[in-house]
Amino acid sequence: MTWSGVRRGVSQWGRLGKSLEQIIRQVADELGIKVLELAINYVHLLISAYSTIPVYKIVRRIKGRISNILRRECHHYRRIVAML
Repeated sequence: MTWSGVRRGVSQWGRLGKSLEQIIRQVADELGIKVLELAINYVHLLISAYSTIPVYKIVRRIKGRISNILRRECHHYRRIVAML
């Protein structure tokens, strides 16, 4: 899976990249998904999941959690989070 915000690029993420990685791995553990590879530059995510979990639900859970946590904890990143 790959997604990016409206304004792409590594320079946008900075310290936020570590938080994104932690959140993605936490949600993956909750869903029983194995993260095989993760690159935060454009959020490239290679996972191994059971076929009983639709891809759209995985993406929705991950992006929803990222948005929720970062909007609550990182007020200065609100504009970037809104673009995810």
